[in-house]
Amino acid sequence: MEHEKLIQEIKSGDAGAFEELFTLFKDRVFNTAVSYLQNKEDAEEITQDVFVEVYRSIDKFKSESGIGTWIYRITVNKSLDRIKHRKRKKRFAFITSLFDAESGELVHQPVEFNHPGVEAESKERAKYLFDAINRLPENQKTAFILTEIEGLSHAEAAQVIDKTAKAVESLVRRAKERLRVILSGIYDDL
Repeated sequence: MEHEKLIQEIKSGDAGAFEELFTLFKDRVFNTAVSYLQNKEDAEEITQDVFVEVYRSIDKFKSESGIGTWIYRITVNKSLDRIKHRKRKKRFAFITSLFDAESGELVHQPVEFNHPGVEAESKERAKYLFDAINRLPENQKTAFILTEIEGLSHAEAAQVIDKTAKAVESLVRRAKERLRVILSGIYDDL
């Protein structure tokens, strides 16, 4: 494996080797996290959390899968955990606190998300796309983000989510079909 020497150096306590690993994967981790969370600050926190987890767990890493696959798996799991935590908090929030008591007007305005990697003229379309991606079932969303946004092959994504490449291909196909339905009328070229 190409990163095996680096992993051994990290396991032996070489801080420079860990810094090299961080440099190699930080952008991929951040991009994956921001694709899930659609919030730059949350994605930065997840990126930190991922590398803290990598540092703490490097002795448990077995070279059966690549280090990149392992790091993606941690990123996806931490991102999904953050989303679940947000949903739990929302469930217990008082809905009445979102509305003005006298007028009944909506007080809370949801924050608009714009992926930092998207150019200005594409921001509106990207917002619709990411809103639609968020409406996908979790397994389809993960397969779609890893393959179509992060550029992993079906085989690489299969290792991350512990499925077969054929299953990932099917999940991506179903995600695309569902996105076409959700986005019909917004994107004319789908």
